[in-house]
Amino acid sequence: MNSSFSKMVNSNHRVLIDFYADWCGPCKMLAPILKQVKDELGDDIKIFKIDVDKNPTIAGRYQVRGVPTLLLFKDGNTVWRQSGVLQKNELIDIIRRF
Repeated sequence: MNSSFSKMVNSNHRVLIDFYADWCGPCKMLAPILKQVKDELGDDIKIFKIDVDKNPTIAGRYQVRGVPTLLLFKDGNTVWRQSGVLQKNELIDIIRRF
């Protein structure tokens, strides 16, 4: 997973990573919001979900302490991060800033 993760975030696209857990209620609320964001932005964003319980090494590397945590990457660098649920319009505005 580590090498494929590196390939994902080092692409020329903006990449949004959703660190989540199956047992997390807010994570379940965020899933349809992320789908709406993807539907609206299309190829302008790539969105990946990473289960922190199945990928503790990656979660640890990015110091994910709570879920959901969103990280936005551009050109391989983290340009924004936030924990918790955001509404679709908030998230789209943040992505468009980068």
